[in-house]
Amino acid sequence: MFSVVRYSQIIGLIAVDSSTASRLGEVEEVWLDEFGRIAYLSSAEGYLSLEQVSGVGTTAISIYGRIYDRAAPMNLRRLHRLVMRSTLDEPLGWIEDFLFDWHTGEIVAYILAGDIAESFGGRAVLYPEDVLEIVSERIVIREGAKDRLKSEAEGLKGFLSEKSDRVRHLVKIISDRLHDLISPHDKPEVVRVKIETVSDELANSDEHDRHALQEATDFLQEQWQHLQQSISRASSRAKSALDSAWKQIAGKR
Repeated sequence: MFSVVRYSQIIGLIAVDSSTASRLGEVEEVWLDEFGRIAYLSSAEGYLSLEQVSGVGTTAISIYGRIYDRAAPMNLRRLHRLVMRSTLDEPLGWIEDFLFDWHTGEIVAYILAGDIAESFGGRAVLYPEDVLEIVSERIVIREGAKDRLKSEAEGLKGFLSEKSDRVRHLVKIISDRLHDLISPHDKPEVVRVKIETVSDELANSDEHDRHALQEATDFLQEQWQHLQQSISRASSRAKSALDSAWKQIAGKR
């Protein structure tokens, strides 16, 4: 998926105001809401709603504005290192890492450690459909979920988060350049031609590794529909972020 990132990849990234380029501190934690979606990031500045994030790179995240909640919003939970238990309340391990869609907050995969992952070399992948419930102190998995675990290599294949930093960076460069070129009504072949055109421009600049560039291009060609949806969604995310910012400012008056 195009907009999926690992928890471990986003922790430590610098938050940057996209309008002023000012640095707003490092991401220190990622927070789950009562609906089971990632809703907030936090730093020394406070709590930042995920809808304020406009982009995620390999060294920084871009945000729409300097709008932080100083106090923790209600009903947030930390997912990292949460203990995993069976339906019989047996301890099985813990969540070592997880992948989520930063556009929607949806969890797409959990990376487990502990006894449950021992046969996979210490880390195993669990999918959200095998999670029965998540509460503040534990995550409960469905009966038989252990039989459906996969290794990281198999279970996370195809996600952008699993590409090298160089490839992920090039995917972002290409997608940023395509932002004003791709419309919601473009046909698949049109989107693919535009991806190839931008890739060729980068190749002709001789500023990027050609193997990494080809891998980034191939990924976007495979994910053209997600790319198109992401670009279409960007304007609505910006409007939503602006509306939230105005509400927060108005509430402080």
